[in-house]
Amino acid sequence: MAISIPRGTQDILPGEIEKWQLIEQKARELCEKYQYQEIRTPIFEHTDLFLRGVGDTTDIVQKEMYTFEDRGGRSITLRPEGTAAVVRSFVEKKMFGYANQPVKLYYMGPMFRYERPQAGRFRQFVQFGIEALGSNDPAIDAEVISLAMNLYKEMGLRKLKLIINSLGDKESRTAHREALVNHFKPRIGEFCRDCQNRLEKNPLRILDCKQDHDHELMKSAPSILEYLNDYSKAYFEKLQQYLTQLDIPFEVDANLVRGLDYYNHTAFEIMSNAEGFGAITTLCGGGRYNGLAEEIGGPETPGIGFALSIERFIAALKAEGIELEINEGIDCYLASLGDEAKDYTVGLLQQLRLAGFSAERDYLDRKIKAQFKAADRLKAKYVAILGDDELKNNKINVKNMATGEQEEIALESFIQYFQGLKQ
Repeated sequence: MAISIPRGTQDILPGEIEKWQLIEQKARELCEKYQYQEIRTPIFEHTDLFLRGVGDTTDIVQKEMYTFEDRGGRSITLRPEGTAAVVRSFVEKKMFGYANQPVKLYYMGPMFRYERPQAGRFRQFVQFGIEALGSNDPAIDAEVISLAMNLYKEMGLRKLKLIINSLGDKESRTAHREALVNHFKPRIGEFCRDCQNRLEKNPLRILDCKQDHDHELMKSAPSILEYLNDYSKAYFEKLQQYLTQLDIPFEVDANLVRGLDYYNHTAFEIMSNAEGFGAITTLCGGGRYNGLAEEIGGPETPGIGFALSIERFIAALKAEGIELEINEGIDCYLASLGDEAKDYTVGLLQQLRLAGFSAERDYLDRKIKAQFKAADRLKAKYVAILGDDELKNNKINVKNMATGEQEEIALESFIQYFQGLKQ
């Protein structure tokens, strides 16, 4: 019986992976401009990190984590998101003591959530994210948002919508929490079991419920913006001022709460407005998480970040009909006629590659016509033809596949000749 790929995962094959590599390359280049440095954390962590960091009332912790016991009886979880692990490393490696503050980091890699697979959602998916730790300046919030927006725009996306909200500081959230409990409690029996459990633990999460989002009480729920204290209001107004200054259009949505417990103050999502993109329009989400470092044993450290799915990034490009400019084709294909010539091309191929060219040769003993077809499939710019007779005369023929022009040159000057062609 053939073994198939696990449900909710995918193979990314040649022809498609180049798009991923282009996005990843652009993300790295932008991070370098913004002075974010790469961090790589383990794919699995102690489960307690996500219980404390992500929050035990979230769907991720309650329903979606891949958790198991290792041979030592320790509870281990495949990482469902990147922020908790980055902050754990920040605390454990004492990055709060670095001379350069804030500490600005980015990550890229697979995450794992057990959820129903659907268009754009996988059980193993790849995220790119950034985290800025150590600053309470709303300007860093604007910078984080601008990096995400610029990444999408530099890849050609135009049909984007930025939604922002403020979740306020602890005092603001406490007042809002009490108002939410009073609002939902009389009719909480009409809501799903998850919402009933959230009422006392984290009523803000009720607003993020997918099952009851059309309930009339959702539309009339108290807005967090009505409960912001002076500091939180000023912070949110400053963020909006900076976004306007950066020429980044946005909309304020008081119902945006994000799906993780650690968010406070700034919360934001970037959505695709492309026709036919699908029901789930969110491309990127993030926000501020002051208090997370303390929650997992570190000193008081403000932080903000975002994460985006590479899969959904590519889906948005397709929805807008954007074809990425991928560097296709090889520089040279070595075609050979005769056993001696074939043997000689092994070393010649190595010389081409060491000189910085992408090159290939035949490994299937094909006829010369079939070798030219192989060169066409590889989109070779040039084909160098070497036969036993040419080898004896120290010659090689080079054909320009675009023009059809062919030139015979001395074999010992082939590499230098080819370098001249590429200049």
